Amino acid sequence: MSQVSRRFWFTFPNATLVGTPVLWRMSRAYPDVIFDIRQSTVRDESGVMAIQLTGKPEEIDAALEFVRDAGLIVEPIEKSVVEG
Repeated sequence: MSQVSRRFWFTFPNATLVGTPVLWRMSRAYPDVIFDIRQSTVRDESGVMAIQLTGKPEEIDAALEFVRDAGLIVEPIEKSVVEG
């Protein structure tokens, strides 16, 4: 199966999660999923990151479940009509 790239908002809803290496743990658990931080705003109490994940769709889905189980809020980034 070929690789795909998909973009998501990862929200770190509290200070505990901001200080936890969730993305590092995800990368260790799913080494075939490449993550690219495209944008981020992180403060002491919360954070939001635009993340692009590249890999096999089933591996991306498993990585997303991993970060959700860790407590992150995951939402897809939809292309706008203007972007095409």
